[in-house]
Amino acid sequence: MANRFGSRILFILVSTIIIAGFLVFLFFFIKHQFSVSRIEITDSGLVQKITSMGKLELVKYEMKDIIEQKEVHPILPDSKVLLLAVGEATACIDLTKVKRSDIIQGKDSVTVFLPAPEICYAKLDHEKSKVYDIKGVMFEDGAKDMVEDVYKLAEKKILDDAKEMNVLGMARQNAQLIFKPLLEGISGKTVILKFR
Repeated sequence: MANRFGSRILFILVSTIIIAGFLVFLFFFIKHQFSVSRIEITDSGLVQKITSMGKLELVKYEMKDIIEQKEVHPILPDSKVLLLAVGEATACIDLTKVKRSDIIQGKDSVTVFLPAPEICYAKLDHEKSKVYDIKGVMFEDGAKDMVEDVYKLAEKKILDDAKEMNVLGMARQNAQLIFKPLLEGISGKTVILKFR
């Protein structure tokens, strides 16, 4: 009888330890499940347009500029934003505009009439550009508006600076230096490049 009683106590003790161990494991497992987070990203991309590219990029203009935009108020302190703008503009020639009639073959030469160079894109590098200072803005919405305005101003300035630096003229020169030897190598004739 004492042996049975001891077996029963041992059984209850072992069962209690197993149940307690299981409960501790369950507690830590549930705690871990609630403390671990995961990020789910849902993306539903839609192709809107596919464009054939035929633009020969000839010049890339990279700029870095500090732009300050200030709002002068009659009574309140002036508000201003200081931006370090980093961006680039690229000039190219759209080769898709070249027609068969633009290529005139002679005995020893080929004359090619190319479309005028254009600025393919002018863009601000948002990762490298940085707002350094915002002063005098009382409300958060006002600060956002000023930052958006200075970014738009910087994008326009990239385009204006590219035109001022004569990027299109450099694209014409580079067409003679880069594109002309390529065409001469292919055709085996002297190539004369002219622009419309």
